[in-house]
Amino acid sequence: MKKVKLITLLLLLATQTLLAQTVYKLVPGKGTVITVSGTSNVHGWTMTSKLAESQGVFKLNTKDEIINLSNFSFSTAAKSLKSGKSTMDSRTYKTLKAGEFPTINYQLKSVDIAMTLPNKYKIQTKGNVTIAGKTQPIAMVVNAVVNADKSITCTGTTPLKLTDFGIEPPSYMLGAMKVGNELTIKFDLDYNKAK
Repeated sequence: MKKVKLITLLLLLATQTLLAQTVYKLVPGKGTVITVSGTSNVHGWTMTSKLAESQGVFKLNTKDEIINLSNFSFSTAAKSLKSGKSTMDSRTYKTLKAGEFPTINYQLKSVDIAMTLPNKYKIQTKGNVTIAGKTQPIAMVVNAVVNADKSITCTGTTPLKLTDFGIEPPSYMLGAMKVGNELTIKFDLDYNKAK
């Protein structure tokens, strides 16, 4: 009888553990915004994408609190970034070597999660980002919110340098316009449980 109770208890615990680790996927279109901002010696500029693919395993405890994140990946097509100006878009795609390397990818390596308020988290992440075929490590802070409908919203801002990815900041109009090396990446992403 003790053996049956022990097996039953182990099965119940295993089931709870499996339910607590859930794959979440990015909700296409809804609340997906990636913004890349930069400067030049003439004016600032911004490009935006609302198209991306992403998923990760969020581990929640019985109070629906995030306690871990693993197997997280993110990708967006380089040509999904749009400025509203076709000339700038085509120059950007050439600079990013979008024909040869069509996607920008991120793969999570490690996290440190701290609850800041009920349902709100500061997630210190380390991972690898690949742009124009070159992969570099990146550390960034992600702010996460577990919403009432159990979806998870992730937001944040992180700096990048073009030269870190082997990209020489371009110049145009015989050098009269020079693009700055520093970029700011801002993201606002909504995730739902995968079906």
